[in-house]
Amino acid sequence: MDFPKDKQIFEGEIASYWLEDDGILVSVSKNPMRTIANLTENIKLVKQITNNRIPPLLIYLSNSPVPDKATRKFASEQLPNLYKAMAMVSKPGLAKFIMNILFRFKPPPIPMKSFDNDVDAREWLKHYV
Repeated sequence: MDFPKDKQIFEGEIASYWLEDDGILVSVSKNPMRTIANLTENIKLVKQITNNRIPPLLIYLSNSPVPDKATRKFASEQLPNLYKAMAMVSKPGLAKFIMNILFRFKPPPIPMKSFDNDVDAREWLKHYV
């Protein structure tokens, strides 16, 4: 993944971020185990990047270990406080696998959709800018 040269890149433990001119937040996922502690730090970073606004998120997923139940619950509870919608770009099957883990018993709290390319993902996210 090539990062843009004309945007400020924000580095966190679990992802790298930049904010597009159209208001879409872009995330390139890293692969450490997600924990409540590193998710809490990531939430602070996202709020700093967005000035506490709630943007749509375009996330490039990577393989990472499956977090424990408490961390999955925490992550799903925090999503509506951070993002309007989430477009996930990944290898076939990865996004569906993650969604099945996180939202096995109830639907996602924000609109989510998986894509195999970022062109279609960006087009879908335009409805949430």
